[in-house]
Amino acid sequence: MKRVGAHVSAAGGVENAPLNAQKIGAKAFALFTKSQRQWAAKPLTEKSIEAFKANLKEVGIAPEHVLPHDSYLINLGHPEPEGIEKSRNAFIDEMQRCAQLGLKLLNFHPGSHLGKIDEAISLDRVAESINIALDQTEGVTAVIENTAGQGTNLGYTFEHLAHIIDGVEDKSRVGVCIDTCHTFTAGYDMRTPETCEQTFGDFDRIVGFNYLRGMHLNDSKPDLGSRVDRHHSLGLGKLGLEVFKYIMNNDHFDEIPMVLETIDDTIWAQEIELLYSFEK
Repeated sequence: MKRVGAHVSAAGGVENAPLNAQKIGAKAFALFTKSQRQWAAKPLTEKSIEAFKANLKEVGIAPEHVLPHDSYLINLGHPEPEGIEKSRNAFIDEMQRCAQLGLKLLNFHPGSHLGKIDEAISLDRVAESINIALDQTEGVTAVIENTAGQGTNLGYTFEHLAHIIDGVEDKSRVGVCIDTCHTFTAGYDMRTPETCEQTFGDFDRIVGFNYLRGMHLNDSKPDLGSRVDRHHSLGLGKLGLEVFKYIMNNDHFDEIPMVLETIDDTIWAQEIELLYSFEK
């Protein structure tokens, strides 16, 4: 079964996120467990944790179909000692928050070399950061999101993802989230069934579908290979709808959270309906 949803608001407390997902007919969702633009956050209260778990059960969404996203400030490939330490501590905190909520996944952008160290060295730092976090947490899988390759960001090629995974010691607790907009603007075409076969075949050969833990379903404002990260509503961008038809009819994408991050949250319910209408 396909599990489609969106990145919903957790305003007023994380316990509100499952209810917000239910309102749009979601069978999966993403959320921030703390402010995505601040380093520090108040600990989750026992009341919020219990309410989140109760609401999740009430709306009928399994913990495996929730894909939390970490803070945008975290850079696990940071070239400088202070930056890498701060990022690693914040990432461990995010993993622990997921564990408290009974969630199994944490989605994150791999980071950036900031033009100060070699790309491969920065990728090794990401793997080392994941190892440190996994050693200090239990039950949560680190899910690497591919990027558009904007600026000095890592993770815009399938080879980058494979490089990081190769350096992770516990491969049962590392995975990948593929963002369709990022994939397209990084240079992988998916505008036809044939190019979808090629791109996802390359992903399977280089990374492996066994590592796929989630998807972000977004159309793209920029063109193929532009290396710019700007999402669009489904069918309104340069990517088009064929890739979403392909995904909704391919068994490789069953039972993983597939999350809309499209730009107009007022039509998420319609976009979810549209995606399910593609199933044959």
